[in-house]
Amino acid sequence: MKQWLFLSVAIVSEVVATSALKASNGFTQLWPSLVVVAGYAIAFFFLSLTLRTIPVGVAYAIWSGAGIVLVTLIAWFVFGQSLDIPAIIGLTLIVTGVIVLQVFSKSAAH
Repeated sequence: MKQWLFLSVAIVSEVVATSALKASNGFTQLWPSLVVVAGYAIAFFFLSLTLRTIPVGVAYAIWSGAGIVLVTLIAWFVFGQSLDIPAIIGLTLIVTGVIVLQVFSKSAAH
């Protein structure tokens, strides 16, 4: 169960870091730039812990899929990025893919 906590921390850290990239303004703003560097460092550290028990392909699929959806939602709510119907359908397919991987795949560590 600990591996899922590690993966969750990796995902949240990556989402925070990626979201801070916009505020860093091309790494010209100190504090947002530090958040980016720290966020990615934490994300990769916890992803490496996750990979002790979850196969790399499965962990990366969940990490990137959840990250895409969460960053897109933050961009929508915080930065005012609009989402059209094809974008919403695409995000739904990503979430569906992660669910199928978790529920039906024997490759996922349960």
